Amino acid sequence: MSNIYTKTIDLGDGREIVLETGKLARQADGSVLLKMGRTMLLATVVSAKEAREDVDFMPLSVDYKEKFASLGRIPGGFMKREARPSDYEILVARLVDRVLRPLFPEDYHADTFVNINLISADKDTVPDALAGLAASAALAVSDVPIQEPISEVRVGRLNGELIINPSFSQLEEGDIDIIVGATKDNIMMVEGEMKEVSEGEMLEAMKFAHEAIKKQCQAQEEMMKDLKIIKRDYTGDVEDEALKQKVIKETYDKVYTIAKQGIPDKHKRSEEFDRVREEFLSQYSEEEREEVESLVKRYFHDVHKEAVRRLILDESVRLDGRKLDEIRPVSCEVDFLPAAHGSALFTRGETQSLTTVTLGTKLDEKIIDEVLVQGTEKFVLHYNFPPFSTGDARPNRGVSRREVGHGNLAHRALKNMLPPESEVPYAIRVVSDILESNGSSSMATVCAGTLALMDAGIQIKKPVSGIAMGLITDKDSDKYAVLSDILGDEDHLGDMDFKVTGTRDGITATQMDIKVDGLSYEILEKALDQAKRGRMHILDIMEQTIDKPRPDLKPHAPRIIQMTIPKEMIGPLIGPGGKIVQEIQRETNTTIVIEEISDVGVVDIYGENKEAIDNAVKRVNDIVALPEVGATYKGIVKSIVPFGAFVEIMPGKEGLLHISEIAWKRINDVNDVLKEGEEIEVKLIGQDEKNGKMKLSMRALQPKPENYEEEHRRQRPHRDHRDNRDYRDRRKPYGSSHRHDNPKDSE
Repeated sequence: MSNIYTKTIDLGDGREIVLETGKLARQADGSVLLKMGRTMLLATVVSAKEAREDVDFMPLSVDYKEKFASLGRIPGGFMKREARPSDYEILVARLVDRVLRPLFPEDYHADTFVNINLISADKDTVPDALAGLAASAALAVSDVPIQEPISEVRVGRLNGELIINPSFSQLEEGDIDIIVGATKDNIMMVEGEMKEVSEGEMLEAMKFAHEAIKKQCQAQEEMMKDLKIIKRDYTGDVEDEALKQKVIKETYDKVYTIAKQGIPDKHKRSEEFDRVREEFLSQYSEEEREEVESLVKRYFHDVHKEAVRRLILDESVRLDGRKLDEIRPVSCEVDFLPAAHGSALFTRGETQSLTTVTLGTKLDEKIIDEVLVQGTEKFVLHYNFPPFSTGDARPNRGVSRREVGHGNLAHRALKNMLPPESEVPYAIRVVSDILESNGSSSMATVCAGTLALMDAGIQIKKPVSGIAMGLITDKDSDKYAVLSDILGDEDHLGDMDFKVTGTRDGITATQMDIKVDGLSYEILEKALDQAKRGRMHILDIMEQTIDKPRPDLKPHAPRIIQMTIPKEMIGPLIGPGGKIVQEIQRETNTTIVIEEISDVGVVDIYGENKEAIDNAVKRVNDIVALPEVGATYKGIVKSIVPFGAFVEIMPGKEGLLHISEIAWKRINDVNDVLKEGEEIEVKLIGQDEKNGKMKLSMRALQPKPENYEEEHRRQRPHRDHRDNRDYRDRRKPYGSSHRHDNPKDSE
């Protein structure tokens, strides 16, 4: 333990980040314990000594895991142990992966595993913004070759003030929430959500984040220097310069010519490029081809990339023939699926999303049971990317990390445009199925999601559209080209993938990955301005199809009525063991959810039609309503006694109809005029404030006979004290032999 090394980073607001190495996980190639307050992250890295054969990419695997013990919790479920990664853990791992991957040399292909574990947590500290720094520091103190350290920080804005790594509570009140990943010199990744902020405000937040990142990168460089870290030697890619020049000479012009034709169909275009490569390989015998094929494919890829980039930079011509800022043809349809609660088909070029909206009850809300976050979520968005969407012949093996990430981006883009929960009591599930893809399917999901929500009658505040921007730069000059609505090939061969979503009034979400160094804020500003014009163009087309939400839900969509009841009425409505509410649900064919919120009861009644909901509402109102003196009620005769009848005017609420209040004429026997189970109309003429006992009258609803002489004292066979008799005794035989336990009762 004598080799423990620590480095402290001052955040400038009283908080510190401490990086420690040499104490934990010492058999890993590199390990760092990051501490900030009570939060602790352990990051480790292990990389194979040799690359596997025929691997021409960087096999990097990043995993982020939150231990439930870090906050003194036990996992749910039967197994009571951490299982597969949650969506949140996958999203954090992707944030780290996207920034780390470009750090490795292009010819380094050894299997590399980075693991980040949250081992101690603080309830108000968000750990995801610290994961990138922990992972980079572990790489920095290892012998694994990296070009330079990185870090990530979150930026929030509260009351106009930008904050580095804000707390959970600050994020809830802010209007900006982005995570920025960068080296000391260059921003490499941005992801987050905003509440309709301007392009300038977003750039300001990015610059603010980069200043904090520079200090954290400097600290890692000092760690490497102090620990005298020496990076390992490795065997890079095998090169054949003569073969490389031969591929360039014999294929470049052909590839350039095909690229210049502007073929809109990506499969036809790909077939033309493949034909050139196959023509080149056909000059070799079968044995020779086996030796050179892998190198030829790599060199041909470089030729393809260079030809496409030069065509764009020198002639402003794109692969499908569009101008640099031109959007592919867009078409929109709503109500595409007649049985869905809401649906839309959005097609842009060769990218197509079929999106549905489904409405549910409180019981359908997503349950969140993470280490730091527990509760429910009313709005979920799922993104599916089946292999057939790109013409791939492979099986679909569950949800990929990419699908989780793209769905999260679309979710962030739309969620702040939903109406307040008080106006929409539904659980809302949006599902985007990508039917074909050639670039920017997540942005198609945003557009289709907006259309489907409006088709469903969800009163979103404003429509949202999205666009993916690309960038081509010239490494030998300051020439560059910003591309609107990029193709899949332009994403793969380009230097930037910058997705921006928003309304006409501002940005709601963004995701950016940059693959080159030295990208200036001037270029980013131009990209954002060009993106805004593209978003407005797409919004114009969307609004030609549907310009505002439908005024009501579809006729076949379920209905939810939300009621507020006094807190003390929750118990009577539920009933013993849930008997009352279950009876209402069964008899009205509805679903009822009751919860206590802010000292009141909130009742959601969910039904398939208006009649069912109306019946359930009446039943609930009958239970929770307070009887009003002077009001008229339809009641059921529950029991008959010699001095009158007990009548239920509301579920569980009975009053005494005295024999003298049945009619204006004299009644000798109640059974002569009333029967148990009979429905009668009565008026509430009095209620005891102390015990709540109610006095009812039928005759108060009948016209008083002319020349009526009040003779109630002589006519009544029993004294008035009996209408105060305890309800528990009302079914006992009454007569001269009845005992009064209280002497006062017999007076």
